Formats: sequence, structure tokens, C-alpha cells
Amino acid sequence: MSEAIQNRSIITNARAIDTRAAEWIEQRDFANWSSADQAALDAWLAESLVHRVAFLRLESGWRGTARLSVLRSTESTQGARARLLPRLLKSVGALIVLALLGLGAANYLLGTQEATYATPLGGHRTITLADGTRVDLNTDTVLHARMSAHGREIVLEKGEAYFQVTHDAARPFTVLASDHRITDLGTKFVVRSGADSVEVALVEGRARFESADSRIAMHSAVLTQGDVVYASADSMSVTKKPERELTKQLGWRHGVLVFEDATLADAVSEFNRYNQHKIVADTDAGKFAISGTFPVHDVAGFADLAQHVLGLHVEIRRGETVIGR
Repeated sequence: MSEAIQNRSIITNARAIDTRAAEWIEQRDFANWSSADQAALDAWLAESLVHRVAFLRLESGWRGTARLSVLRSTESTQGARARLLPRLLKSVGALIVLALLGLGAANYLLGTQEATYATPLGGHRTITLADGTRVDLNTDTVLHARMSAHGREIVLEKGEAYFQVTHDAARPFTVLASDHRITDLGTKFVVRSGADSVEVALVEGRARFESADSRIAMHSAVLTQGDVVYASADSMSVTKKPERELTKQLGWRHGVLVFEDATLADAVSEFNRYNQHKIVADTDAGKFAISGTFPVHDVAGFADLAQHVLGLHVEIRRGETVIGR
């Protein structure tokens, strides 16, 4: 489809949506509005973010004018109604003119937004997407978001992110990570993407997990609260974790790492995700069990515990903290 034809299609659709939004406002303010009418309006608004944006924009423009209050106090209802629809539809004309600027402008007005978010090593960032979904990005994470009138797609290129999704049945929310797809079914979940594997933990609600690449093994599962799925190109496993354990796993959202009977080797691996200064533990030291809560950047405090509580040898060697027996 040529750009000109595509632009005309977008313009026609935008005109129809704004006209319908204006009609809803006119009917609500000047007709006998019933509960059935309200239900019909709610259903129309729920169909698409574009519907909601058009309705709120036109409603705000109309109610934000002093003229409305004057009309209602000095003119008949019929006279005010006669002025309403033409006034609202001026916004449609403005929308069409902007759409003529090109497909990019029209896509923006129709709700299409693309953005890339990233955190450095040791960084943490919270973002709110256009639909109200909140996302916490953990250390060394890159995430690309594409929000449109028809769907919401997130590509987690690397790292870890916690999603608190604003559910919208009309616009699926999907996350792509390590050749797998997670589709929200009303959910809070965390995704951790590795070089060749992905881990998803369901904190609340439900989500569908499946392969996104036909070249890898076909994986599929509907996850519920407490489910944790681990998947690589050729394998998948699902386990159940208690809420308390998932809460500890999300300690990074508050700037801490929480270990409970973790091996020293696993704890070292976690610390190294957040810090330029690396920790190295030899094989024997790595088998020790460790418990505690540490700030993500407190390498020195972690090393002190290994030395003074576990009785291990700690030294700084070539810019690294080395822990051994």
C-alpha cells in the first residue's frame, strides 16, 4: 500500500472516530441519558485507546471553555446543542490537517509510540508506558516498547524487567525475550533475559508463555501466581515458588539483594551483575551457604561477611575481590 493511500485510510478512520466521540458527548449532555447508553459508551471506549483519547480530548476542549457555562445559563438547551457538534468537529479538521503532514504524524495521533529504554550496569529505572503500565528496569537492561491502537509489544533485548500491566483485552500486551513470548492475561511478572535463555516469574495474575521462533522447540504454558518458567532453545521447566521467595527475588527494585541459604557462587554471580568491581570465588569457597540482605553495590560488606562469618580468605588481586578457602 502506497503512503498516500495509507494516509487517506488513516485520515478517514480518524475522522470517523472523532465524529463518533462528538456524537457521544452530544447525546450524553443533551439527550435522555440512560444506564444502557452509559454501558454502550463504556463498551465503545474499551474497544480502543484511540477511542478513549478522542473522547477525552474533545470532552476536555468542550468543557474547558467558558462558553459552555454561558450557554447553559443564558440559552435554551436546544440552542446549546445546536452549537456543540460543529464546535467539537473543528478538532476533527485539525486532526486531518496534521495527518496530511505524513504517516508518522498520523500514527502518533492514533496512539502509536515507540521508545527504547536502558539502564547501565548497576542502574535501576522505573518507567510508565502510555497505557499506564509500570515497568521497573534492572541493571544493564535494554527494552524497546511499541504502543499502538492495536497492540502493545515489548522487546526485552537483554537484562531484567518487572511489569505491572494495565490490562486491556482489546490490545494484547506481549513481551518478547530470548525467542519466547509472554502475553499478559492480567498480570504482574518479571522477565529475565539471558544470552540463550529466559526466566519468567508470575507474581500476580496469569500469562501465556510460548515460543516466538519456529526454529526452537515449541514451548507453551499458561502461568499462574507463583509459577516460574525457565526456557532455552530446546528445553522448558515450570516450578512453583511461594510469594515470600518471589518478593526476595524482586529485592533489586528496592536496591538490595536478598539471599537465603544461597551458595556463595550464586551470590557472587548476582553481585557481579550490578558492579564493575568483580568478585571471584574459587570452587571450594563457592559451595558455602550464605544468607543476608545486601545493598546491590556493597561488595565490601559482602566480602567482610565471607571473611569474618564464613572464615574464608579475601584479598584484592588485579582489581578483583578474590574469595577462597
